[in-house]
Amino acid sequence: MAFRFTTAGESHGKALVAIIEGVPAGLAVDAGLIDRELWRRQQGYGRGGRMKIEQDHVEVLSGIRQGITLGSPIALMIENRDFVHWQDTMSPSPSDDPPSNPRVVTRPRPGHADLAGGLKYGASDLRNILERASARETAARVAAGAIAKQFLAAFGIEILSHVAQLGGIPSQPATPTWDDIRSIPDDSPLRSVDVTAEAEMIAAIDRARSDGDTLGGIFEVVASGVPVGLGSHNSWSDKLDGRIARAMMSIHAVKAVEIGDGIANAARRGSESHDEILPADNNGRFVRPTNRAGGLEGGITNGEELRVRGYMKPISTLRKPLRSVDILTGETADAAFERSDITAVPAAGVIGEAMLALVLAEAVREKFAGDSMEEALRNFDGFVHNLR
Repeated sequence: MAFRFTTAGESHGKALVAIIEGVPAGLAVDAGLIDRELWRRQQGYGRGGRMKIEQDHVEVLSGIRQGITLGSPIALMIENRDFVHWQDTMSPSPSDDPPSNPRVVTRPRPGHADLAGGLKYGASDLRNILERASARETAARVAAGAIAKQFLAAFGIEILSHVAQLGGIPSQPATPTWDDIRSIPDDSPLRSVDVTAEAEMIAAIDRARSDGDTLGGIFEVVASGVPVGLGSHNSWSDKLDGRIARAMMSIHAVKAVEIGDGIANAARRGSESHDEILPADNNGRFVRPTNRAGGLEGGITNGEELRVRGYMKPISTLRKPLRSVDILTGETADAAFERSDITAVPAAGVIGEAMLALVLAEAVREKFAGDSMEEALRNFDGFVHNLR
C-alpha cells in the first residue's frame, strides 16, 4: 500500500485530525513521542499567546492496538482547547440565532490567504478562509510526522532541524554538523548552534515586537542514515528532490527551498559544485569528501546526509497593521489582526522535520514495500546486503 496522509480541522474548531495510510503492521508506536513532537512545535522565543492556551496532546482513534500498528489507517486527533471560547462562531450546526460574537473578518492581511481565498471561494467573511489557512493546521502534520519518524527510525533514519538564520542573523546561514545539531539542548530558545548569534536573534525579536513587526528566517532540516536509492530519475514526479521541495513549500510562510548548496552552487564553477567520489570504505560505501548536493543526485538519495533548507518570510499578521481594504465597503482600512507570533522559524523547523519524514516514509514504502514491518525490514536488509 502507498504511504499517504491528510489533515482536517480549523484553527479555532473543535479539533485537528490527521489520517495516515500505508504504515505496515507491527510498528511499535509510542504516543508519548508524538506529544513530544507537538511540544517541540510549540516552543521558540517569539511565539504568541496561542502557545500558552494550547497544550497539545494526541488521541489515537484508530490503527494502533496495544501500541502496535495494525496495517489499517491511523487516525489521530488533537483537541483545540481554545474552542470553548469559539463554540458559537465555529459551530458546524446552523442556528436560528446569530452568534453573539460572529468575529467576521473583512479586512484581508497582505501576504496571507485572506483575499485570494475569499475571491476564489466567494467568501464575504474571510474567517471562512483564514481558519483553515492558519498555521495551526501544522500541529496535525507534526503528529503524522511523528508516526513517520518512528517508522523511519526502524530503518536507521533520524531527522533533526536547527535555525540557520533569523532576521538576517548571522549574516551567513549556519552550516553545523550533524553532531552539532544533536547537541542543541531541548530548552534552547531558538534551536541555534551559535549561542552568540542566538542572543542577537533574541534582541532582534524584541525590537520587532516593540515595533509591532515580525521576522522571518531560514531553518535547515537534516536526515541522517538515509540509504542510497530512495526516489527515482525515471519520471519528473518520482524525483525525490522535487517531492521534498513541494512538501517544504507547503509549510506556511515558506517561500523558497534549498537542497544542499543549491543557491551557492549557482554562482560556482562545476569543479567547485559537485562531490567527488572516492573508493569504498570498509563498509562498502563510496566515500565523498563533500556533500554539496545535500544527499540527492538525479532525484535519488546517494547515501549522504540529506540537507534541506526552508526560507520563511516574516509572518503576515502584524500588530502594527499594513494598509488594506474592507472588502464589504471598498474603503481603505488597516489589515485585520489575529493573535499571532513575532517569529516562528524554530517551529517551522520542527514542521519541516515532519514533512521530510512523511516524504521519506513514502519513499521507503515505495522502495521496500511489505505488509508488515518484518517483511519491509527483510527487504531493506537484503537491499543493503546486495549493495555491499
